[in-house]
Amino acid sequence: MKILGNILWLILGGIITALEYFIASLIMMITIIGIPFGIQTLKLGVLALWPFGKTTVQSNRSGGCLYIIFNIIWILVGGIWIALSHFVFGIILYITIIGIPFGNQHFKLASLALTPFGRDIVDKK
Repeated sequence: MKILGNILWLILGGIITALEYFIASLIMMITIIGIPFGIQTLKLGVLALWPFGKTTVQSNRSGGCLYIIFNIIWILVGGIWIALSHFVFGIILYITIIGIPFGNQHFKLASLALTPFGRDIVDKK
């Protein structure tokens, strides 16, 4: 069922949002300072391609206030725009009954798009 959900997801906005993440990742990796942001957005891009069967959890690593600073910079640089696109896709998909699970995924990814640092992507059990 996860495979079918992921295939439908690509058609219903997943490919567009994944491209946003990949483009943002490439732009951020141009500078040395942007490499941590680029790596994290690359992980989010992969999650945006195949979100069913995955979830995010709080990281066990000690990041302290560094994660807060990274999240603030990320929101200002690109996170707000990607979160808005997830939000718009979620609203559009909520109009139909069949689109509700896909809208839920977009809303989950919208919150993750705002604050991706300090979170790990893991398989659901």
